[in-house]
Amino acid sequence: MSEQERNKEIVEKIYSICWNHGDMDMIDEIFDENVNHEQFLEGWPTGREGFKTLVRFWREAFPDIHEDAIELIAEGNKVASRFRLRGTHKGDFYGIPGTGKKIDIYGGEMFTFNDGKVVDYLYHEDALGLFFQIGVMPLNQDEIAGVDVSAD
Repeated sequence: MSEQERNKEIVEKIYSICWNHGDMDMIDEIFDENVNHEQFLEGWPTGREGFKTLVRFWREAFPDIHEDAIELIAEGNKVASRFRLRGTHKGDFYGIPGTGKKIDIYGGEMFTFNDGKVVDYLYHEDALGLFFQIGVMPLNQDEIAGVDVSAD
C-alpha cells in the first residue's frame, strides 16, 4: 500500500471513528500531539487536545453527527477531502440552544501527514448554510472556528 493510500485510509477513520463515534483514543493514535490548527477559537487548547475539543463541541451540539468523505485526493504527504456533514441540532452551538432542526452541509479539509500522523489540519464547511438551516444567524464571523475573514 502506498503512503497516499494509507493516509486516505486514516482520513476515512477520522470521519467514521473520530467524528461519527467520538472515539478520543483514536484521535490520540491519528493526530500528532502538536498538530497545527490555526482556526481554533480563542481559549481552546492547541494541538491534539484542541482537535478533541472541536470534536466534542460539534458532538454536543449535534449528537447524531455523521460525516462522510465524498472525495479524497492524496498527493505527497497531503490528503484533501470533500465531506458531507449531517446531524440534528440538539445542543448549544455558539450560544444557540438546540433547535431540533436537521442540517446537511458540505465542506473541505486538508490533512498533512508525517510518519502516519496528522501534523497540520485545515477545514472549511458551509457555516452560513448551517446557520440558515437551523434558522438563526450567528455571532460575528471572527467568533466562529473555521471562518477566516482576513483579506491581506
